[in-house]
Amino acid sequence: MKKLLIYLKDYKKETVLGPLFKLLEASFELIVPLVVASMIDVGIGNQHKGYIGRMCLILAALGLIGLVCAVTAQFFAAKAAVGFATKLRHGLFAHIQSLSFSQMDKEGTSTLITRMTSDINQVQSGVNLVLRLFLRSPFIVFGAMIMAFTVDVKAALVFVVVIPLLSVIVFGIMLISIPLFKKVQEALDKVLGITRENLTGVRVIRAFGTEEGEIEKFDAQTDALKKMQEFTGTFSALMNPLTYVVVNGGLVVLIYIGALRVEAGILSQGQVVALVNYMSQILVELVKLASLIITVTKAVACGNRIQSIFEIPAGMDSEECRAEGENAVEMTMEKKDSLKAAEYCVEFDHVSMRYHKGGEEALTDIHFKAHKGDTIGIIGGTGSGKSTLVNLIPRFYDVEKGSVKVDGKDVREYELTALRDKIGIVMQKAVLFKGTIRENLLWGNENATDAELWQALRTAQAEEFVLKKEKQLDEMIEQEGRNLSGGQKQRLSIARALVKKPEILILDDSASALDYATDAALRKSLKEMPGDTTVFIVAQRASSLMHADFIIVLNDGDVAGVGTHAELLNSCDIYREIYDSQFTQRKE
Repeated sequence: MKKLLIYLKDYKKETVLGPLFKLLEASFELIVPLVVASMIDVGIGNQHKGYIGRMCLILAALGLIGLVCAVTAQFFAAKAAVGFATKLRHGLFAHIQSLSFSQMDKEGTSTLITRMTSDINQVQSGVNLVLRLFLRSPFIVFGAMIMAFTVDVKAALVFVVVIPLLSVIVFGIMLISIPLFKKVQEALDKVLGITRENLTGVRVIRAFGTEEGEIEKFDAQTDALKKMQEFTGTFSALMNPLTYVVVNGGLVVLIYIGALRVEAGILSQGQVVALVNYMSQILVELVKLASLIITVTKAVACGNRIQSIFEIPAGMDSEECRAEGENAVEMTMEKKDSLKAAEYCVEFDHVSMRYHKGGEEALTDIHFKAHKGDTIGIIGGTGSGKSTLVNLIPRFYDVEKGSVKVDGKDVREYELTALRDKIGIVMQKAVLFKGTIRENLLWGNENATDAELWQALRTAQAEEFVLKKEKQLDEMIEQEGRNLSGGQKQRLSIARALVKKPEILILDDSASALDYATDAALRKSLKEMPGDTTVFIVAQRASSLMHADFIIVLNDGDVAGVGTHAELLNSCDIYREIYDSQFTQRKE
């Protein structure tokens, strides 16, 4: 949590002025009991109406000044807390963007969303209350005790007993509450995960008629969250009654001692009222402090959860490889030129990869080389590692053994931006963002002209349906492309990648929603593209890969065969089974 306070550095003035004005307000509040005591002893005791009037004006002035100080303190505290939360949210989002796919898979989307929303809101509330009350409440408590000693030392000894006892109660409950609130947030993660899963898969749930089962599953998780919150809330709620019991007990003792000392002529009635007022102030402030402690406890638990995300190192860091290169002899200009003119565009050198430590290898000993301008097909059964293989090229995941090279250079030695500038990729699931067609296409190249956008649409076989739109390139697309068909989304995703004019184009089963005629037209257009773009096509259909320069057949992460369509029909049983299952007749 402490490390997050760096995001308050731009609000140093607010973090000083907020508590300062609160202390000014508290100082004026501590004077009030003395004014009231003087009013009772001097004004009422001597029936001095003018004195009583002057004291009333002083009380009004103290109240007005305190109000101004309180409002000013609230302003500075709110400004610092909101600004802190904004910068923290920006920093957390930027850090999440730097995490690798493996790290995101491990943490889970629902957990990251909770950190970005609920956890940061809790931390914001904590910072706000700390700036307002963290100094004010202790200042009032100990200030009231000191002021009580100025009135009467013996009576003030009650304060010496009450305040340490209250401190033990408050901080004891706080220490026990922090881990409990952490468990509450973890339970909230699970509820959010189920909610997100149900909302994204609502069509599947309804198609299979499993609404009741999902509702029961959700109810079970929310009941668990409810029980955890009730237990934590019940424990935290002990703070108020315990503090009331202690303070009211102290009041009873104080009034008893005060009455005896008034009867003995040691204290005046006004002084006893002042002492009772100071005890009441302590009671009010400790109730506020109890609420503050509960909020701060939640904020600390949430802050620690946020900090745990920041402590995950950026997953795709090339510093180690770069350091090794710097320790070696510097690359000469000749070596740089030869690297640019590498014989192979993409090389897999005995690559093995697994998603999580201890799990089975997703890919085992993959070895192949692709020239510039080649079209490489990748085919295999479900879960055979097709998407995993192409995800290693832009370094979405890192290899465990071997190396992946682009233009003769290990991908781990590239700056990620430089590497991915070379690559255009269309994911297995077409993802479009809310905005116009133009805005979505410009993700590929923000400086692309309209002519380049239309050319990309033409190559992706998307020109026809875009022309039919009323606003054409300026037609709005809803979030996730909900107002488009599956085939339209895929074609726009392909066009977005083509706008980039990449050296390497990866199509990860991105034509699965296209009919055979459109698929064939797309393949023909890709083949006729100018330049030497190396194309990787992941497909379930053998017909989509028949034109490829060579095809890699995967089976459970292993290479079952490599060759042209004709060669694989004769040499690879798995490829022949796939082909036979898709065609009623196979050319012998």
